[in-house]
Amino acid sequence: MGISEAQLKTWSAQGKTGQFIDTYNSIRGNLLDGSAPYPVKNCEVFLQGSYGNDTNVWADSDVDIVLKHNGAFYYDISGMSEKEQQAFKAVFSTDAEYGYKQFKADAEAWIKRLYNGVQVGKKAVLIPGNNSRRNADVLIAQQFRRYYSYEPWLHGYHEGVAFYGDSQRIENFPKQHSEKCTAKHKATNNNFKHMVRVFKNMRNAMIEKGLLAEGVAPSYFLESMLYNVPNEKFTGTYSNMWVECFNWTVTADRTKLTCANGLHSLVRDGTPTSWPVANFGAFTAAAKKLWES
Repeated sequence: MGISEAQLKTWSAQGKTGQFIDTYNSIRGNLLDGSAPYPVKNCEVFLQGSYGNDTNVWADSDVDIVLKHNGAFYYDISGMSEKEQQAFKAVFSTDAEYGYKQFKADAEAWIKRLYNGVQVGKKAVLIPGNNSRRNADVLIAQQFRRYYSYEPWLHGYHEGVAFYGDSQRIENFPKQHSEKCTAKHKATNNNFKHMVRVFKNMRNAMIEKGLLAEGVAPSYFLESMLYNVPNEKFTGTYSNMWVECFNWTVTADRTKLTCANGLHSLVRDGTPTSWPVANFGAFTAAAKKLWES
């Protein structure tokens, strides 16, 4: 019963990082090159995903990069009062001259000029790797603001990114996710990210054994799931930590679980930024079966 402490310790280790750093730095430099057809001065490039959050395991390969346009922004003002919404609309009454659609088209064209074999997917642009570079997924996004207050010269909002997938606008907050995961790691005596890697490696083992289908448990949701677990559960051996974290998760009120960014529900149907209820249940059931096998 259970997985050996030695195996859990192996799974907790971070995967290689050298080549991914070189890949990121190289692509970042090209995306911010002054020759690009989009306004580089209004753009930023940063990492997200497992490498950006230091939760990568040995099986991870793709580097997730965000190319974000800050020269315009999408917004959500539903959290403000009617008076604040009216004040906002009085100022931002017209669309930006250079918005997301043009930026995305220009960015895709530039990436295709830079690299061979580029594949434009529904959400990201894949830059194939080579001997010196790993595969990279570039998310082309625009600034997003979720406002919670609006007064002259004092605007309160959470800043994230927005992009379109399958004609649906998707809004997310990758920087908040990363910052809060790092804070959680420090608050748990540097055990949080180790346990994330354990759960990620377990997920990979479940897939290999046919206990879980591909795509059911993305790393983002595993990180968020463990972010909800109280800090005091991350103590003792890896075996103890795993049991404490898993038992807390499966007995918690899942409707109160949030993504690590604190701005989206973790387990919820009908939204691309939350973990579907059936998938959450499939993962926890498979994890229990693997642990007990």
